[in-house]
Amino acid sequence: MSTSRVLVYSTSYCGYCRQAEALLRREGIAFEAVDVTNDPEARADLIERAQGRRTVPVIFIDGEPIGGYQELAALSRAGELKHLSVEGPARPPVA
Repeated sequence: MSTSRVLVYSTSYCGYCRQAEALLRREGIAFEAVDVTNDPEARADLIERAQGRRTVPVIFIDGEPIGGYQELAALSRAGELKHLSVEGPARPPVA
């Protein structure tokens, strides 16, 4: 289980995943990326945690799914990500 406040499930070929990660970096928000591209176990974890959702990115904040890139961008525009503390650099994707 992740200890990061922000967790991003992604694939290596997903443009919206890259955009979500770039937005988090610009905001100075530490996150853990979980690459489900070739990892059936991580993909199964994603599907279970996201109530059956199979598309990526799926972003969790404090253990709660907030949606994908569009939802993250909306939270950013509304200033609702500022409360997330910077806990160091983003971790590389978990294979």
